[in-house]
Amino acid sequence: MARRRRRLRRPRGTTELAAAGLVTLAAAALLLQAVEAGARAAARYWPVLAALAAVAAVGATVWWVRRWAAVRVRAERLATLRLSLAGIDTLGDQEFEFALRDLLVRDGWSARKVGQQGDQAADVIGQHPALGRIVLQAKHTKVGAKVGSQVMYQVKGTAGPAHGADIAVVVTNGSFTRDAKAWGDKHAVHWVDRDRLRLWAEHGLALHDLLRLPPRASRRGLGRPTA
Repeated sequence: MARRRRRLRRPRGTTELAAAGLVTLAAAALLLQAVEAGARAAARYWPVLAALAAVAAVGATVWWVRRWAAVRVRAERLATLRLSLAGIDTLGDQEFEFALRDLLVRDGWSARKVGQQGDQAADVIGQHPALGRIVLQAKHTKVGAKVGSQVMYQVKGTAGPAHGADIAVVVTNGSFTRDAKAWGDKHAVHWVDRDRLRLWAEHGLALHDLLRLPPRASRRGLGRPTA
């Protein structure tokens, strides 16, 4: 059986009207006190509030400036070089290595292709004034194929000792096994799979931004040989 809704009724009689009026006056008095307290607090702490507002305004301005600067830089990169994944899939192994070199150059690295027989797990080597030396191992494969942990072991073993690299990256137009990605994350061997390659080559995101590479001075090493 449905419950009947209780409806508020209007005050009846002089007593109820007087009580309602008192309640209304009390609520209005409390509201007035709260407004006055807020006004006094604002008057007392207005320098702090003004400073906080100024800091917030500056922060918002800086954020917007950086955001639009990043958009402009990415547009400039794409105007220089943009490679589609569909196009990358059609490349041969050597062409893929040249494409990775060109993408590094687009991102502000000086880079060269070095991949050949006995390359010691390095296909492209690049240099950046702030980020240091990078080694790329290219694995062009059929879509759906996966790169395993063995490749990560090889790159880790040669990137620093043989090539003097600060950064080691394995790049594929396919994907990586779960173990390969986990091992690479643990041992500072970066990986770029199909999804990341799309962001790098097609969408114009720089490799060092994609991998969030810190400056050379704050990065853990790859066992580079000492001079």
